[in-house]
Amino acid sequence: MPPTTPVKRKRGEGQWKLGHREPLNPNERTKKDDDGLNVRARIENIYSKRGFDSIDPADLRGRFRWWGLYTQRRPGIDGGRTAALEPEELDDRYFMLRVRIDGGALTTDQLRVVGEVSQDHGRDTADITDRQNIQYHWIEVEDVPAIWQKLEAVGLQTTEACGDTPRVILGSPVAGISADEVIDGTPAVREILDRYIGSREFSNLPRKFKTAISGQQDIAHEVNDVSFVGVDHPEHGPGFDVWVGGGLSTNPKIAQRLGAWVPIEDVPDVWAGIVSIFRDYGYRRLRHRARIKFLVADWGAEEFRRVLEEEYLGRKLADGPAPVIPELPIDHVGVHKQRDGLNYVGAAPASGRVSGSVLVGLAKAAEAAGSRRVRLTPYQKVVVLDVPDENVASLSAELDALGLQVQPSPWRRSTMACTGIEFCKLAIVETKERAIRLVEDLEERLADVSPDVPISIHLNGCPNACARTQVADIGLKGQIVTDAEGNQVEGFQVHLGGGLGLDSGFGRKLRGLKVTSAELGDYVERVVRRFLAQRSEGERFAQWVLRAEEADLK
Repeated sequence: MPPTTPVKRKRGEGQWKLGHREPLNPNERTKKDDDGLNVRARIENIYSKRGFDSIDPADLRGRFRWWGLYTQRRPGIDGGRTAALEPEELDDRYFMLRVRIDGGALTTDQLRVVGEVSQDHGRDTADITDRQNIQYHWIEVEDVPAIWQKLEAVGLQTTEACGDTPRVILGSPVAGISADEVIDGTPAVREILDRYIGSREFSNLPRKFKTAISGQQDIAHEVNDVSFVGVDHPEHGPGFDVWVGGGLSTNPKIAQRLGAWVPIEDVPDVWAGIVSIFRDYGYRRLRHRARIKFLVADWGAEEFRRVLEEEYLGRKLADGPAPVIPELPIDHVGVHKQRDGLNYVGAAPASGRVSGSVLVGLAKAAEAAGSRRVRLTPYQKVVVLDVPDENVASLSAELDALGLQVQPSPWRRSTMACTGIEFCKLAIVETKERAIRLVEDLEERLADVSPDVPISIHLNGCPNACARTQVADIGLKGQIVTDAEGNQVEGFQVHLGGGLGLDSGFGRKLRGLKVTSAELGDYVERVVRRFLAQRSEGERFAQWVLRAEEADLK
């Protein structure tokens, strides 16, 4: 008899539900050895008293993240060496710390404390991220317990602001007051926070998990792990459409609709079911495949919904319609009417870069205008709520004096940047200051461009796309490039025509289309001028990019 060919078994993906419990990489081993939430006691009782050198490496580069802490980049290390050095060579003795601000919601008392912590402990640094967080730098481990005490005294936390956990929940900055929202998602956000954040139930996920809940499409729902988007069901009324499996980085994917309608009271349970699927079926063998987007891509939305309903919820979800896509992105910049007749005022800092002093000033300005509520947005902007008509002008002037422009140029309004090489250990190029200089340059070069033709520009210091480069009109991914003289310099690979909403999808990446950092202003002006010269009536930048000749995009 001919020999039988052995059946080749498919290699396991480290899925707990299928019995693959043995840790298959160092990150999984670290989590099995000790839950990341437990590191807080060691920070409070040991590390803050004995200093940086006393920190166990597994805590320093792993479990500290469960409490919002990363070591920042040691100064003086150029981007060409980022991938060549060991973690301990890149580590500085200072930390980045993220304050978890779910839904971007802050009282002015909370905002003042956030600013004061920056002034007292972070060299006055503070960035507004596109996850509605505040991010500090120059934090010393000795100060962390005092920082927690100050933040928690006003109801804020850094719990699971990073790590393989359910991170900050994006929410509409104008939840509960906007005339345009279908439903206010705030009760669901609060219940998820109360029930699950800091719980051992979800403190060991395969990787990070990003959530967005909003009654309107102002939360970049297409690129989150799970999103609940407001929609009006023809029979059941206002509720939420469910999207799963979005994410960017080096393997970007647009989230898929489950086709399910969920009432607000069921959102926390459905959310927990989806996170549980990720915990149990998520891929833990390879770190780069450990996001839920890979599981959703392999299963498909129909199978994912079946598992959710049958194994985790024990019931069927109602089918529902897709939300109607708005014509323009919603960033809440400018002066807008609330449902109650008051106003909310949205302002643009420079690429999210603010300071503790600016945040304290913002709290004072809001209170002087009669407001006690401020919001951060997923587009690195700030919004002051509840402003009477008679105080709008004075508040706008106060914000402008703080560097927060209520009527920004289209370039300042639509430009975002990640942390970059200044502080981030993964970065290859500088982004924050480069974005600020680029905006100033474009405000002169392209002052004649109408604000009715929005063109978004997102700068990222590495391929991880924290600034959502692939879904920008002009996405700039940092890398080392060769200039005209043959020198290795900071530069960017260019992605064109990405977007969310009507243009949901990833930018066109042309072979060899790279620009040096010094050439950015020239390049952006050139491609924008060609767009304006060639666009048809009402055509958006992303639409033009799809049909443009390759030569016109260079």
